Amino acid sequence: MTQDGIPGNRGRSVLFVHGRDFKPEQNELSQLTLDAIRAGIQRDYPDCVPAFDGLRCEFAYYGDLSNELLRAAGKSYDASLDLGDRRNALRQLSQISVRKRFGIRQYDRLPGKSAVPEFCVDFIVPVLSWFGLCMAIIRRKARDFAAYLARDSEYSRAVTERVRDSLCAALDRGDELMLITHGTGSVIVYDILWQLSHDPEFRERYGACKLDSWVTLGSPLGDRRIRKRLIGAAKGGKELFPTNVIHWHNVAAEDDYTCHDKTLADDFKKMMSQRLVSAVTDYLIFNHAVRYGRSNPHSSVGYFVHPRLTKIIVDWMNHNADTQ
Repeated sequence: MTQDGIPGNRGRSVLFVHGRDFKPEQNELSQLTLDAIRAGIQRDYPDCVPAFDGLRCEFAYYGDLSNELLRAAGKSYDASLDLGDRRNALRQLSQISVRKRFGIRQYDRLPGKSAVPEFCVDFIVPVLSWFGLCMAIIRRKARDFAAYLARDSEYSRAVTERVRDSLCAALDRGDELMLITHGTGSVIVYDILWQLSHDPEFRERYGACKLDSWVTLGSPLGDRRIRKRLIGAAKGGKELFPTNVIHWHNVAAEDDYTCHDKTLADDFKKMMSQRLVSAVTDYLIFNHAVRYGRSNPHSSVGYFVHPRLTKIIVDWMNHNADTQ
């Protein structure tokens, strides 16, 4: 999906990459994403809505591939119900008219709020990993992500190619680019950024290309077990990291077990000392999304409408407008 740019915004674009699990159809998920971000901008910076509407917004969608894989594994999915519940979550979040109400006091009142899943990831999973059960846990809880990490699977190759093609198309245009990734989508994108930086197949064409901003939402890249499985993890020095990001913003929600290690600046600080990135900035938020009647701190809708992401996007738009 592309949101056509107005003349003053040509050459500036945002690319979205979603995470794991079942997903609605591409057009529906894309529109919901844009509606959520627009709602946040309308709430906090209403004068900036036209500028956002003028951006070129694209989506690297692979939900059809993950849906097919999960259904083949015997999982069931009610697409209409899922989409309706996502819309209900956005409707409720859009009724929060003041940004300061996205704080802990209101978060603690959400139905079904629980820190138990994050506790299990923090304390139980590391113990099981000592016995080599890390991938067994991922395969059980996130079959599609496990298939991606397998690398040699057809699913992994297809997902990588689809996301990489979308990113390369934006780079080929020479756009001023913001990349926004949710959940495990950040792992896929990290690997692709590494490929574009170092893989001989792509390095000559894309090695010098830079993203203005990369925004990771609920990313598991802080988990050392995941980092060990990244492409390039066995390399050393500057070959260990991507070289094509100027500013990396990492947004992590309280109780979001997908990003149980909520800070990335400490894990990727060598990127700054080696002058491979200008800054890696961490933000802790409270995700107020309610899905199926219960708090869901990993909800993409809750991340997209949150004041922190709104400010990151508006600051980027204003900075780019000032430099044109």
